[in-house]
Amino acid sequence: MADLVISNGLVVNSWGTQAAHVVVDGGRIAAVLDAAAPVPAAERVVDAAGRAVIPGGVDGHCHVAQTTGRFRTLDDFAVTSTAALWGGTTTILDFGIPRDESETPLEAAKNKLALAQAARCDVALHGSVVRWDETVPAQLEELAALGIRSVKMYMTNRGTTIADDDTVLKVMREMVRLDGLTYIHAEHDAMIVDCTQAHADAGTIGIGHLHETRPELAEEASVREVIAMAEYTGAPVYFVHQSTPGAVDLVSEARARGLDILSETCPHYLVLDDGVYSSRFPEWFACCPPMRSPEAVAALRGRFAGGSIHTVSSDHSCYDLTQKRERTDDVRQMPHGLPGVETRMAVAFTALAERLGSADLAADDAGLLERFVDVFSAAPARINALPGKGAIAPGCDADLVVFDPAEARTVDGGALHMGTDFSPFDGRELRGWPQVVVAGGRVVLDEDGFHDPGPVGRFVPRRGYREANAAAASVAGLAGDGRTAALGEFAVVVGSRAGEGE
Repeated sequence: MADLVISNGLVVNSWGTQAAHVVVDGGRIAAVLDAAAPVPAAERVVDAAGRAVIPGGVDGHCHVAQTTGRFRTLDDFAVTSTAALWGGTTTILDFGIPRDESETPLEAAKNKLALAQAARCDVALHGSVVRWDETVPAQLEELAALGIRSVKMYMTNRGTTIADDDTVLKVMREMVRLDGLTYIHAEHDAMIVDCTQAHADAGTIGIGHLHETRPELAEEASVREVIAMAEYTGAPVYFVHQSTPGAVDLVSEARARGLDILSETCPHYLVLDDGVYSSRFPEWFACCPPMRSPEAVAALRGRFAGGSIHTVSSDHSCYDLTQKRERTDDVRQMPHGLPGVETRMAVAFTALAERLGSADLAADDAGLLERFVDVFSAAPARINALPGKGAIAPGCDADLVVFDPAEARTVDGGALHMGTDFSPFDGRELRGWPQVVVAGGRVVLDEDGFHDPGPVGRFVPRRGYREANAAAASVAGLAGDGRTAALGEFAVVVGSRAGEGE
């Protein structure tokens, strides 16, 4: 008898949709059976009743218990992983960012590994390098051996986390050698410093002017520079939180020339524009990059719906309003970042559905659902080489979400579970909320509410970036179905190998 069956669901993968029963045993998916077959016996059966069943979300960009300058986010892994599960995300990726010059990249990552033992969902990690020295190559080798196969660097944030061009170039070379992926926060530091100083001199440096201090040109100039360094070194590069259509277009143009460059955006850039800085509570929207013009937001949503953007991540940062309001008079002194791990699913789905014209969404709108699964789960798992994640197929981890795409809820920031007292989406009606969440084969959310599984989240070691892509391509060739193989069977192959200890 199986542990669990999700019966009568519309099972949606990024490559296809079918009416099916999903059989779960031992924390993995044992079978996906046609819905015409009898429902197998199980310790528990959850009737999806025709609702969509999708792979658990993978949020590739979260900041948990992070110290930057004099500010520390207010969460821990227990809180953030719980909020992730409430929002249909079953795997989060955090960053080991050195808190200051006294902490090395390796120490920062190991400190996060220790903290992550409190997680309720699975966790993977990115490393981070701020300053190059002769010890960095050996540290990166040890990180790779631990299964931390990506490194983030900031092109701005002078005085805290900025990495100079020499550091970026050298780390890119190391990531090629170690088969890793370079993550980049792209904003041109000199432009931002100059623009911000000009606003300070004019007395327009408060939160209401944030969007004016960090222009679109600064983001796009930095993307151009980093793409040139990636072409020079041969390094695959992933741009975090792209906020302008021009930045996304630069990635698309680079990919058309054969470069391995990837684009991420965040939910807030898809639904919020720079009018929020004239609102009653502009401090709710303090983040970098800032919100853009309504025209830029509309164009970005077009790129998102059209497939030019590869993933949507929360960039979750859990500050509260007391921290945000301490220095609203000077954006240089404010903590930047928004809570969003719990709302990522609903905001991204709503933005995608509205852009694709699905105002009267049918539960079986397969094209929309498959595109959503790709950016929400499958692509983040594939890009980050996470074994067994991002697909509903035999051998994959039993991370599943049941939801009704037509169900609408209004966001109440105070009723969320992220450990803060606001949400930038407060009062907005959103669709695509999880109704049942299964993580590692355990039902953690259902009609009776949240069932805390305790600190059962696992650290997920990642495979090499190009190694994983080659495995996917190999399976695709054997299967003769590139979509299924690259997005689904790859997860099974890698998951099986991980289970065998290879």
